[in-house]
Amino acid sequence: MKKKKIKFIVITAIIVFLLFIVGFLSFGRKSTPTNETKQTIRLGSSPGPYSELFLKGIKPILEKEGYKVTNKTFNNLLNADIALSDNQIDLNVDQHTAYLKNFNQEKKAKLAAITKIPTVPTGIYPANKKTLKTVSSGDRIAIPNDPANTARAYNLLVKAGWITLKDGTDPITATSKDIASNKYNLRITELDSSTIPRSVKDFDYVILPGSVAYSAKISTRKILFPETVRTEYQLVAATNKENVNKKWAIALKKAYHSKEFQKYLKEHNKDNYWIISQAK
Repeated sequence: MKKKKIKFIVITAIIVFLLFIVGFLSFGRKSTPTNETKQTIRLGSSPGPYSELFLKGIKPILEKEGYKVTNKTFNNLLNADIALSDNQIDLNVDQHTAYLKNFNQEKKAKLAAITKIPTVPTGIYPANKKTLKTVSSGDRIAIPNDPANTARAYNLLVKAGWITLKDGTDPITATSKDIASNKYNLRITELDSSTIPRSVKDFDYVILPGSVAYSAKISTRKILFPETVRTEYQLVAATNKENVNKKWAIALKKAYHSKEFQKYLKEHNKDNYWIISQAK
């Protein structure tokens, strides 16, 4: 009996010792800071200059900080935003605040801005007519049909002095129903912005967001009349709201405001292509 009792005590002691070792090792693993290993940042890019600016100007800075940056391409911003909302990607850099808010409302999403980023202005571009001086009654003009950029286009037509909007109109949600006067009886057609460059022969003038002009390889030097970029139309780096204060997002914001990136912009901002936001 004594031998069995001793054997039982020894086995129990061994088991307790092994459990202690396992527990200690597990605690050691858990106590290791997880932020010592930099994570992967998944960019969702769509056609336009903003993703390219990120990949050439921001990605190298983040990689120096130890982050890995991957890129999944999308045919358009809507699909990129859907993927972002579903956490299939972490980030996109191709939308302005008004578009983001409209997406959140329509899709019941919770996208948020990490920081404002350089923006290319929307402008009136030539089509069959090459100068604003030749505008006349009945001229045809194509504008983007997505809500945010449609309102943006109507604001630009107001700035040009071609139309006025009804008193009390919210400039961020303006539609054709808000037009109070149309000085030249312009025939305004709302089209998918990506198709406008292919339809210039059908119009006298066209209004193009900077990203669309870029994708169509239309130089911003051809702008006949640029917009004054409102805060709502400044581009932002966007993510899900829950990610805004994560370390990678903070690193991203610092990269956009870094001296290294400002130097890159100075060297590549030909013809004042980029409007540099001073906002946070």
